[in-house]
Amino acid sequence: MVAHAPKAKPPRPPVPGARVLVVEARYYEDLADELLRGVRDVLAAAQASVDVFTVDGALEIPAAAAILLEAAEEAGTPYEAVIALGCVIRGDTGHYDIVAGESARALMDLSVARRIPLANGILTVENDAQAWTRARVNELNKGGGAAEAALAVLRIKRQVRSDRGQLGQMNSGQGNSSQGISGQAKTGQEAQYR
Repeated sequence: MVAHAPKAKPPRPPVPGARVLVVEARYYEDLADELLRGVRDVLAAAQASVDVFTVDGALEIPAAAAILLEAAEEAGTPYEAVIALGCVIRGDTGHYDIVAGESARALMDLSVARRIPLANGILTVENDAQAWTRARVNELNKGGGAAEAALAVLRIKRQVRSDRGQLGQMNSGQGNSSQGISGQAKTGQEAQYR
């Protein structure tokens, strides 16, 4: 299978003042540097700030993220999004499946439980060549892609928060209606989110 570079996307609106937590596994130092470069480029363009913390391997990322999220909240400086970065390259044993699957599961659990935008930028690949194709910012730029994914969900979260008053009015029948995909009536705001 050939990896294709994504098509150029139109610029997305900035998220000024957003605090983003990056937890990176640096098991493969050079790959980690390239993934982080992609993240930093996207976050700078989005006017977001970033704090980077490092762990040894991908399995440590979810626990570290949970600890750091809690500490930031207790300090009164909560993060609005999380990006996990790392790389797991298949070897000769089943350890790859455990690391790849369990780190992804724990990150999803953390994101849903805390209702925080969390992007999984942990590469899971067969070999070095695949890892580099995905990590390089001038190729697939999966670090930058993870940052874009986290910011996309953050934009939704911010929009919903700013529209709460309007949503309350619409839920009481005071909004504009339009037809959703299922054919059921949707408020104008709900249709916008779909």
